[in-house]
Amino acid sequence: MTSRERIKTIIAGEKPDRCGFWLGNPHEETWPLLHNYFGTKSEEDIRKTLNDDLRWICPQFFPSAYNDPDGYAMFDAGLDKKMHGQAGPFANCEDPAEVEKYPWPNPDYLNFDECLSNLKKAGDVYRASGFWTCFYHNVMDLFGMESYMMKMYTHPDVVHAVTDKVCEFYYEANEQFFPLTGDLVDGFFFGNDFGTQVDLICGPVQFDEFIMPWFRKFTEQGHAHGYQVILHSCGAIHKVIGRLIEARVDCLHPLQAKAKDMDDSVDLFDFLYFDHNILT
Repeated sequence: MTSRERIKTIIAGEKPDRCGFWLGNPHEETWPLLHNYFGTKSEEDIRKTLNDDLRWICPQFFPSAYNDPDGYAMFDAGLDKKMHGQAGPFANCEDPAEVEKYPWPNPDYLNFDECLSNLKKAGDVYRASGFWTCFYHNVMDLFGMESYMMKMYTHPDVVHAVTDKVCEFYYEANEQFFPLTGDLVDGFFFGNDFGTQVDLICGPVQFDEFIMPWFRKFTEQGHAHGYQVILHSCGAIHKVIGRLIEARVDCLHPLQAKAKDMDDSVDLFDFLYFDHNILT
C-alpha cells in the first residue's frame, strides 16, 4: 500500500496496512533542531526519513499565488495589526453598504503555477491542498474579535455581508484551482480555529447562523470535486462536532491536545481516528 493509498484508506474509515504518519507543519525555528537530530538538510529529507505519508501543498502559501497590481495581499487592506483582538476596518461599521467599498481580493489576480508544479513532483504521497479558506479568522480580523462577537448580536446584517465577501473569494478561488489539479489532490484541507482552550469562541447559536452556512458550502465544494475533506480546528469544539459530521467533514485535525473535553469527543466519533492516532 502506498502512502497515498494508506491515508485515503484511513480517512475513509477502512483498515490500512499500517498506521499512517504526518509530521505536520513544524514552526520554522524547529527545522534546524530536526535537521541536527536526523542529519538532514531539507524538509523533504526529513519527511522521507520519517516515512511521512502526507504533503500539505496549499496554493495561497506560495508568494506568486496572488498578484494584486496595488500590492495588496489577499486580506491585508487596513489590517496593520498582529492580533485578532485588535480593531479592524469594520470595527465601527453599521451599514452593509459600507462593506462594498472595501478593496476586496480579486480572483482574477490568482496564479497557481508554483503550486501545481509542487503538486506534480510531490511523489506517491497523500496530497492535501485547496485554499486554506480561514474565513472565520479573516472576518475576525476585519472586525476585531470583540467587535465581531458583539456585531453578531447588534448588526448581524453587517457580519453576514463581510462573511459573504470573504467566503465568495475563497469559493471562487477553489473553483478556479480544483479543476486544474484533478487527481493531483486527494483531500481538501482547510482551517478555522473555532475553539479556545475551554469552549467555542462564539456560541452554538451564532455558530449555526454565521459559520455553518458557508462551512457547508466549502465541504460540499470539496466533495463535488472528488476530494476527501479535512478540517483543521484548534480548541475545544466538542459542542459542534456533530454539526461538522453532518456537514460531511471526513477528518478533523485538532492540534490542541489538552483542550477541554476533546478526549471524550475523540472517543465518540470514528471519523477522528485518522487525526487522533496519526496526526497528533
